[in-house]
Amino acid sequence: MLCAVYKSVKKDRTYLYLLRRDDFSAVPEALLKTFGTPVLVTVINLAKREHLALADIDKVRQQLTEHGFYLQLPPPEESLLAQHKRQQQQSSN
Repeated sequence: MLCAVYKSVKKDRTYLYLLRRDDFSAVPEALLKTFGTPVLVTVINLAKREHLALADIDKVRQQLTEHGFYLQLPPPEESLLAQHKRQQQQSSN
């Protein structure tokens, strides 16, 4: 399964996977407006991969098959408070 991967110019670390290069027909208009002008990053063969860096490959394949696209959002950033509490716990041990 080949897919084209595009990055967003508006949303940092946000990517859009498509079944066909430059075919945005399956992507909702509201999503495209929020995403901004897509910039092609790469074309990858998901059939030859076992995993992706920041996305569940099975979920990507499923979304591509069912919806024609997959939106990869950046992982949520950990709050500074949570980081501070973790550091406090580590230093008290």
